[in-house]
Amino acid sequence: MSLFATHVHRSGFSLATFAAGLSVLCALALAGPHAIADDGDDDAGNEPAAPVFVSMETSKGTIYLELDAERAPISVDNFVQYVEDEFYDGTIFHRVISNFMIQGGGLTEDMQRKETRDPIENEWDNGLNNERGTIAMARTAEPDSATSQFFINVTDNPALDQPRGGAAYAVFGKVIAGMDVVDAIREVPTTVRDGRRDVPAEPVFIETVRVISAEDAEKAVDAEQGEDDPDDDDGSTSDR
Repeated sequence: MSLFATHVHRSGFSLATFAAGLSVLCALALAGPHAIADDGDDDAGNEPAAPVFVSMETSKGTIYLELDAERAPISVDNFVQYVEDEFYDGTIFHRVISNFMIQGGGLTEDMQRKETRDPIENEWDNGLNNERGTIAMARTAEPDSATSQFFINVTDNPALDQPRGGAAYAVFGKVIAGMDVVDAIREVPTTVRDGRRDVPAEPVFIETVRVISAEDAEKAVDAEQGEDDPDDDDGSTSDR
């Protein structure tokens, strides 16, 4: 046995182990700097999901929504599927309570319930609260019973954030333009119809709902803000 082999053997290594290690080092050297850590792609999967923007044309005007696909992916995906199926077109806001919310997305003008897909998981514990201008999933007393119906909060409703029977109400987005339309809907006269209370006396239609680009959503927000800006050219200093 050579002195070199004897030294390796006495150090607790075999020639086979040494040779294997030498082969690995050679392979890394030939492969270049990307051979050890090419894990940059892992970070790409951790990027937050982009928001989804939606325009909701109603008989009272257009409501623009930003849906939070990062915090409420199940609810947003469910809503968008109904949008892409044009499910909401021609439905109504069938429940309106002026100091609470406006609800729609499931009934036709003649108060017939549309057939829906299976219910979804309730994402109520996602950090989003039922505040004025937010959109949330409507459901029955069962936590995981939401399908197509939604409601828009017209006031802050913290009670809806408190779990009852195991869950609260899942918020999945907010109004970014057209809150004046929401407020117009909240003020319509209501009646009892087909055994349902708080039904608008004159139907308020959801005419179309469509996914739009971020650029179009931004234009809608800018247009609304422009309308809200005071006219600086009229010389008025009145604070009435």
